[in-house]
Amino acid sequence: MANSKDEDGPASSNDGATENCCGAMQKKGALPLLGSHIDPVCGMTVAADSPLSFEHAGKKYFFCHPGCREKFRADPEKYLGGVPKGMEDEPPAPLGTMYICPMDPEIRQDHPGTCPKCGMALEPEVPSLEADDDSELRDFSRRFWWTLPLTVIVATLAMFGHRFMGLEPSWQSWSELALTLPVIAWAGRPIFVRFAQSLRSGHPNMWTLIGLGTTAALSYSVVATIAPGIFPAAFQMHGRVGVYFEAAAVITSLTLLGQMLELRGRARTSAALKSLLGLSPKTARRITADGTERDVPLDQVQLGDLLRVRPGEKIPVDGQVTQGSSSVDESMITGEPLPVLKQVGDSVVGATINTSGSFVMRAEKIGAATLLSQIVQMVAQAQRSKAPMQRLADVVAGYFVWGVVAVAIVSFIAWGIFGGERGWLYGLISAVSVLIIACPCALGLATPMSIMVATGKAATSGILFRDAAAIEHLRRVDTLIVDKTGTLTQGKATVTQVIPAAVASADQLLRFAASVEQASEHPLAAAIVAAANSKGLALAPVEAFESIAGKGVRGAIEGRKVAIGNAGLMRDENVVVNETKIENDDEPSSVALVAVDGKYMGRLEVSDPIKPSSAEAVAALRAAGVRLVMATGDSTATAQAIARHLGIDEVFAEILPADKLALVKKFQQQGRLVAMAGDGINDAPALAQADIGIAMGTGTDIAMHSAQITLVKGDLRGIARARALSIATARNMRQNLTLALLYNALCIPIAAGVLYPLTGWLLSPMIAAAAMSLSSVSVITNALRLQRIAI
Repeated sequence: MANSKDEDGPASSNDGATENCCGAMQKKGALPLLGSHIDPVCGMTVAADSPLSFEHAGKKYFFCHPGCREKFRADPEKYLGGVPKGMEDEPPAPLGTMYICPMDPEIRQDHPGTCPKCGMALEPEVPSLEADDDSELRDFSRRFWWTLPLTVIVATLAMFGHRFMGLEPSWQSWSELALTLPVIAWAGRPIFVRFAQSLRSGHPNMWTLIGLGTTAALSYSVVATIAPGIFPAAFQMHGRVGVYFEAAAVITSLTLLGQMLELRGRARTSAALKSLLGLSPKTARRITADGTERDVPLDQVQLGDLLRVRPGEKIPVDGQVTQGSSSVDESMITGEPLPVLKQVGDSVVGATINTSGSFVMRAEKIGAATLLSQIVQMVAQAQRSKAPMQRLADVVAGYFVWGVVAVAIVSFIAWGIFGGERGWLYGLISAVSVLIIACPCALGLATPMSIMVATGKAATSGILFRDAAAIEHLRRVDTLIVDKTGTLTQGKATVTQVIPAAVASADQLLRFAASVEQASEHPLAAAIVAAANSKGLALAPVEAFESIAGKGVRGAIEGRKVAIGNAGLMRDENVVVNETKIENDDEPSSVALVAVDGKYMGRLEVSDPIKPSSAEAVAALRAAGVRLVMATGDSTATAQAIARHLGIDEVFAEILPADKLALVKKFQQQGRLVAMAGDGINDAPALAQADIGIAMGTGTDIAMHSAQITLVKGDLRGIARARALSIATARNMRQNLTLALLYNALCIPIAAGVLYPLTGWLLSPMIAAAAMSLSSVSVITNALRLQRIAI
């Protein structure tokens, strides 16, 4: 094959594809290890130094077994998502795409279609900009606009044909039939397909009632046109048997219009999801083994690839800086407008923007593993999930259809028996009107629309709901357990104060300390060195470095002896410390004393700072009546100091993950609805046990996977905002359900003719169809109000 070559390696002793080249069993589809490769044939993880490789189109691919390499060499495009041999003329199709119903997520299939339960068009389970097309909207729009003139003409003939046009009665009926058939047969085809599907599946829905109403009106009218003599004289109106072709045509057109409005409303609710998808760049600049650089499509980036990011470009994937430095705009993740300095060893997130400078990064998370992809998938999953209110609405809708059918039959018979000369005619009108106006589409849309709008609104505020139940239950949480490190605090040791003695300046003190500490591996040393780097201080090389266990470190800088440590080390060095109080009991910090040439130079205070947003978040939650409890594995003294500063009364310190889990269960046994907020692996069991688990987006993957809510910015104020959104969403769902049920409770009796003896009102099928569409629009409009609430 042109431009392709392979490199031979020792054959594997395992003939199966479940063992990689190193002999280690690897589950297909597992997340690859850092620096490893993915076999493009079987999906196994392959070691970075695998001898089994093959180069195609300038890129080297690695394999777990010689058999996989031979399959790839025979037809690379088959495994790279391109066009396989012999399939060049076939239209491309995504492999492995699953389609799911937005209203009934349990409906899944490997091809497009409609839901057998509700009749809605299925959507791709994995969201993408390419998959989110408007083909259904375009199809309904085309059918509606092409046949709308026919519907208008039929309605005009029905109302004015005998009066102003002077048409012969029988010719008028035949004209209406001819004009109505294209509307029903072509424009209404999707309606009747879904109607038939609902009957076959045994799941009555909105299409069942629309199909029954339209079929009743059309069937009666066709028979009245073809064989008018079989009807009694009471059915004669203006020289012909009354027909309702205009009702069938108008019902079809109005239903199409209602679907168009609904589809446009659904598109608006996914605007936040589309904006997230659009953040990712399309290409990445990859550095090859020989040092050359070229732009490649983003989906060709592999784990471990070195990528160059130039000024003004978006970072392609999640990874770590390996060369250079720059300021990065991470407002997409943190919400903060100020760029963040990124240096060698710092992590960077895909889709954030490199504002200045050029750097090289190593790809550590690609594809679905990136933070942006996880955010998109979580939003999509939450938008498809069902709240408990929605499950109740589904049950109600199932019984509702059969109840409406029964009302229609009773209405028809009652009118026929007690309605006098035109009783059967009025009975038919009432039955058809009942079937149409009682369409449960508004009931079916009541909660999904609220959930979809709320999840989109939350996503734009950095709050990700994993499912609809979390949105509904969060408002009822009365107890919140919070972890300390990484949740209330930044989770990272930082120099908070540099206090020099009279003999030195703050920068001199910090430079001497950092120059020695750069040789140490202690976490406090890393914080001191980072503080010096942030100030741009030039560090000197250290000589004669020595670490004294439990006390500190010593070393020589520019010919001067430097000692950094606790009071014990100062005593060993015979250094007089002119400090009346070294430790501040009110501040949870560690103190490093610094001496140069036997003289005290000052001290550095290092702590895990409280997040600036924590105090405001705690105050807001306490004002909302939420009981706050801190649970941490840190020391009691540190935990108590943090709690006093934030105003948290209940503290459980020095506890293990199992203790946090037991604490959640304890409060649950007391009848409390418990939320747990954390960011680490040690918080995962408690997050999973809590009624609502809340993970910090700045924390570990296992924490986020165990929680129902993720705060992308790691800002606890997001809990108060999420709770406010939960309250508003639950209220909006109740409003929608009330609107839908009240609408049916009022309109069905009117359609059945209950008020006719008192008011003379008898609803025509055309007015019923218009009212049915209006009810859906009212529910959608009310749900979209959630986009404007302030949280």
